[in-house]
Amino acid sequence: MKEHLNRHEIIAEITPVIENTAMRYNLIPIEIDLEKESGQWFLRIFVFCTAHPVNIDDCENLSRGLDNMLDDLIPFKYRLEISSPGLFRKIKSDKEYVIFKGKKVILKLAEAVDEEIEVQVKNKKTKMGGEKKIEARILDYQKGIGLTVLKLNTEKEYTIPLENITSAQLNDDEQEK
Repeated sequence: MKEHLNRHEIIAEITPVIENTAMRYNLIPIEIDLEKESGQWFLRIFVFCTAHPVNIDDCENLSRGLDNMLDDLIPFKYRLEISSPGLFRKIKSDKEYVIFKGKKVILKLAEAVDEEIEVQVKNKKTKMGGEKKIEARILDYQKGIGLTVLKLNTEKEYTIPLENITSAQLNDDEQEK
């Protein structure tokens, strides 16, 4: 066993095993993390399913499918945690924009997407900028171009460069029962 363990190397080695096993159960791993907390290692896998909301059976099936394979690749004791990304997950990677296509998100932007509007405030005309925080539905994502969304309160479509997005969070309040 190595004296110095690099968790990034271990994640790189186990990721293909996790992805291939998850695929057998119609699951997509969107985040794989290996962290040490209070002296104990945790392997956390967040999975998504396009067919239905992730349930306990999905997590159990994946856990059993990975059972001994990971033990051969991870040279220390760890706890395995498998779960859904949650209804209000913060989007952490470009691939998640593709995975969550059609889902509602809350975007925080460096620059507003709407044009300025002129409003009357106490007999004075004032220009107000557009919104920097919007609720939208993901329509598409193209690397190098950005995220195409439908802004929900105006039903307008925007393509937003990724560098303009400071934060993106799922807002899946319409999750299927």
